[in-house]
Amino acid sequence: MTAPTLPLSGVRVIDFTQVMLGPCATQVLGDFGADVIKIERPGAGDLSRNFFGLSDEKSMNNVVYASLNRNKRSVELDSKTPEGKQALLDLCRTADVVVDNFRAGVMDRLGFGYEALSKLNPRIICASGTGFGPVGPYAHKGGQDVLAQAMTGVMEKTSDPSVPRSIYPTTLCDYTAGMHLVQGIMAALLMREKTGRGQKVGVSLYDSILAMQMQEAAQWNAHREVLNWAAMPLTGYFDATDGGLVIVGAFKENPLRDICKALELEDLSPQYPDLASQRANKPFLQKTFRDRIATKTRGYWLERLEAEDLLCAPVRSLGEALEDPQTRINGMLLEMDLPHYGKVTQMATPVHLSEVTPVLRHLPPRLGQHTAEILAELAQARESQPA
Repeated sequence: MTAPTLPLSGVRVIDFTQVMLGPCATQVLGDFGADVIKIERPGAGDLSRNFFGLSDEKSMNNVVYASLNRNKRSVELDSKTPEGKQALLDLCRTADVVVDNFRAGVMDRLGFGYEALSKLNPRIICASGTGFGPVGPYAHKGGQDVLAQAMTGVMEKTSDPSVPRSIYPTTLCDYTAGMHLVQGIMAALLMREKTGRGQKVGVSLYDSILAMQMQEAAQWNAHREVLNWAAMPLTGYFDATDGGLVIVGAFKENPLRDICKALELEDLSPQYPDLASQRANKPFLQKTFRDRIATKTRGYWLERLEAEDLLCAPVRSLGEALEDPQTRINGMLLEMDLPHYGKVTQMATPVHLSEVTPVLRHLPPRLGQHTAEILAELAQARESQPA
């Protein structure tokens, strides 16, 4: 598939982002055809190039960096030099979207904020992903995934009061905010089709994780009650003889009865007929399930639970999930030849359109790989401008 058939072909994105929040957003834009020009610090580049250790010093690529930066072109430019700043301004003049994930106010101080760029290009869309938003008591605090987990109530909840609070081990906040940033950019591009003008787009880690708790927030605001889906009395993790499984005892007329039938137990639902009584006796119910499941294999219990149409699943490692046939059937694996590494497998985009298949147009770029090419394009654009 060639670039002109992709929905964002012809859209130019100047990408000042690094690490996770911004790069995962701009990679989606690149996957769907945008010309994403990644702005990198001379000699250093995106922090992800170094953070996990380098195997290829010449290209400064590693597989973690590569997982976030396909379908982009890299240019090394120093915004602190007159030449570098002018080149960046020239790029922004040609751009549809400028994206950053710096702290609030940094782009304005560098001279690339919306007020400055919109004077050069009224159609420009300036999209920012911050930790906490552009104003307020935390606006200039460094944003990071773990901090957002801690400050929004996510880390405070556990499935069981006896389980210590802990850091969620996947970058939940960064990815969520990155996808919200994509939504904002797409909405602004559609709005520009109607008005002819660009605008500012803003998301934050803080807002994204608050928004993810929309049901919990509604319950708290209305009733001052904590809604904790993981702590429901018929939901839990249980160890069989050869591995763990989860059961979600919900969305059925009488899930306790059905769980007892699947686990070959006496029906406990007459004793605990409603959610209130099940909550009050959760330790007993959970111990009953746990003791029973521990007597046989995971496969045995999953087959019986499935037969009762109960929500259940094996608890697997990421490696096991990646090897599952469903993962490949869903098109979630993307293979590429990465310099120094050879063939590597990365996660593909999870968005599936019936008429469009994203393609790998650019490998994750070496640091500054496209500097000469992009500067030549700028020079050609200047020459073609009317005197």
